[in-house]
Amino acid sequence: MKDAFNEFKEIIQTGLKNNMPRDAKLITVGQIIHAVTRDELTNKEGWLLEEMMGGRTEWEDALEYSIFDYAVDTATPSFDKPLMIAGKTFHSRLMTGTGKYRNIAEMQQSVNASRCEIVTVAVRRVQTNAPGHEGLAEALDWTKIWMLPNTAGCQTADEAIRVARLGREMAKLLGQEDNNFVKLEVIPDAKYLLPDPIGTLEAAEKLVKEGFAVLPYINADPLLAKRLEEVGCATVMPLGSPIGSGQGINNAANIQIIIDTVKIPVVVDAGIGTPSEAAQAMEMGADALLINSAIANAQNSPAMAKAMGMAAEAGRLAYLAGRMPIKDYAIASSPQTGTVTSK
Repeated sequence: MKDAFNEFKEIIQTGLKNNMPRDAKLITVGQIIHAVTRDELTNKEGWLLEEMMGGRTEWEDALEYSIFDYAVDTATPSFDKPLMIAGKTFHSRLMTGTGKYRNIAEMQQSVNASRCEIVTVAVRRVQTNAPGHEGLAEALDWTKIWMLPNTAGCQTADEAIRVARLGREMAKLLGQEDNNFVKLEVIPDAKYLLPDPIGTLEAAEKLVKEGFAVLPYINADPLLAKRLEEVGCATVMPLGSPIGSGQGINNAANIQIIIDTVKIPVVVDAGIGTPSEAAQAMEMGADALLINSAIANAQNSPAMAKAMGMAAEAGRLAYLAGRMPIKDYAIASSPQTGTVTSK
C-alpha cells in the first residue's frame, strides 16, 4: 500500500506544480477511489490524497464523467506516466519495424501514421543493402525517431554481439551518439523462428556489461524474463505467437505472469495481426508493443499503422481505467426503482 500511496502522491504533487488540468484531477480521484476498493490504498490514504487536491467535496459530483480528451500531440493521457526505457522517455507505446514493406515510401507513410517514436532496423540487412533496405538510413528523420538496431538473422550469441556493436556504430553515424539500444535476437531455428533462450541470455549478459541497453526478444517464459531482468536488461520482449504468423496472443497466461512479476517494461513482440489483438496485449498491462508484419503486410499499410497506434492508446487507457468485474449473472443497466410500474 505504501508504494501505491507514494506513487499517487508523486503524481499529484507533480500535477499541481504544473497546473494539473481539471480532467486530470477527476481521473486521478477516480483512480484513488478504485485503488481503495481494491485494497491497494487504505481509506485513510485515499482521504489524504484527495485532500491534497482540495478534498472529495469539490470533485465528487463530477466523477460521473467517463470520457476525457487529451492533446493530439502526445499519445500519453495526462494521468499516465510516459514509457521509460533505460532512462529515456517515450510518449508512444507502439514500436514499429522497417522491413517487409513494398517500398520505402510506404514505410515512411506508415511510420508517420503510427505516431511511433521507436523503429527497429535490421543491422545486417542495412549493412548489405538487402532488398527493401536501400536508402533506409536517409528515409526517416532520426532527430524524431529513435533507432532500435536489431540483431535479426543472428543464430548464435557471438554473432549477435558482433552485430549489436555494428548497430551502435550505425546509430552514431545517424546522429544518435548516446544510442546504446539493441533489440537482441538469437534465432537458430529457420523454420519456426523461435528465439534461443540460452544464447539470448548469454549474449544479454555480455552486452549489458558492454554498456548496451538490451531489449531481448524471447519466448513467453516467465523464468527467463526474470533472469534477464536480473542481469540488467532494459526490457523483455515476449512473443505473442511466432514472428509474422498473425496468430495473435497465443501465450496470454505466460505473458500475464511476466507482466505481473518483472519490474522492467514488457514489450509484446511478434504475432499480433489486428488492432484488437494489440489492444488485448495493452489491456493485459503490457508497457508497449512492437508490430511490423501486421502493418507492412496489410493491404493499406499506413491505415493499419494508424489503427495499431490507436489500439495501443485505447488498450493502455482501458488498462488504466480498470475493467468492470466479470459476473456469472446479469445486472440491469437501468435502475429497477422509480419506474412507472414500481410501487
